[in-house]
Amino acid sequence: MSLFLETGYTSLNKKDEELCGDKVETIIKDDQITLVLADGLGSGVKANILATLTSKILCTLIANQVSIDECIETIIQSLPVCKVRKVAYSTFSIIHINDQGHGYLFEFDNPQAIYIHHGSCKDLNRESLNILNKVVYKSELNLSVNDHLLIMSDGAIHAGVGSTLNFGWQRDDIKKYIENSDIDTASARALAWFVAKACHDLYMGIPGDDTTIAAIKVKRIEKVDLLVGPPVDKDNDNYYVARFLNNDGKKIVCGGTSSQIVARYLNKEVKTLFDYPDKDVPPIGHIEGIDLTTEGVLTLKRLLELSKRYLSISDLNDKRFKAKDGASLLADMLFEKATHITFYVGQSINIAHQNLPIDISMKIKLVESLANDLRQMGKRIVVNYD
Repeated sequence: MSLFLETGYTSLNKKDEELCGDKVETIIKDDQITLVLADGLGSGVKANILATLTSKILCTLIANQVSIDECIETIIQSLPVCKVRKVAYSTFSIIHINDQGHGYLFEFDNPQAIYIHHGSCKDLNRESLNILNKVVYKSELNLSVNDHLLIMSDGAIHAGVGSTLNFGWQRDDIKKYIENSDIDTASARALAWFVAKACHDLYMGIPGDDTTIAAIKVKRIEKVDLLVGPPVDKDNDNYYVARFLNNDGKKIVCGGTSSQIVARYLNKEVKTLFDYPDKDVPPIGHIEGIDLTTEGVLTLKRLLELSKRYLSISDLNDKRFKAKDGASLLADMLFEKATHITFYVGQSINIAHQNLPIDISMKIKLVESLANDLRQMGKRIVVNYD
């Protein structure tokens, strides 16, 4: 059975630095993902350059099945040498894993990874390798459904040193913090945010070091079909809805007219809920047999705003969506849960919008922008226009 791999990370810049000295690079190739977190020596521009070169070189080489020995040698020969310290130094963690959860992890001078299984944080078995006089640790990976693997730069274990904590946030403390939460059911991106937010709080909002948390999660495939707007030709309504309903997966309908044609096809009633959890988002509806029914353009506009925030690697707002307005419910289904999303976009002009600053091009742009953001989240996206 093929599974789905998702990744996510959050970075905190050291105080007064515009650039982060950590860098995460990801390559998806065939059924495998390669993710590299590199931490450049020092901070600022030089550290950013070292981390960027390290992550890009390692990710490209590992993704193309180059041996770790050759990768290390290439890094040593490629990194610029610091004139002051006479070293070219960047630590790294490398995850290389296929969609069955099998692969390996290499670690060089970064804090040891944390493996999360059934809500319990565990240590991976590590083999010590001596490569060109550098000690690199290798761990075999055999991850199961809903497992997470968390990697981090040393800014995480330095969080709170000399202020909120005497000796920083030790790795065992991070493990306990995760185990005492309900975050193990969340996405990779939400887990990374959760730990990074705690680091930010321990630094009292002024990070003393670049801090990056990255995670990967193994998931079952979760398909979602989303219908937005009716087709141009009304005679195609039944065909359009039948095609939408024919596939496996959860069903979402966006828009008043779309809701009516789906309800008519199912011989059901559209029930509008008049609760306003968010005054700026129209209320949701309910159609028996449909998982979620929302208003159209205004809800999608808010959803797009949420997606930009969700994708930001520096945004510290909660990546989980617990509110009950239409946009938040959509975000939870599409961002946190879905792996494969198919859009069915009708291009009919809505008569109700004739005197409003809303037209078909706006709806299409919203869908295209949203689809692009979802691809950046790693989702598999198909967009059908009718």
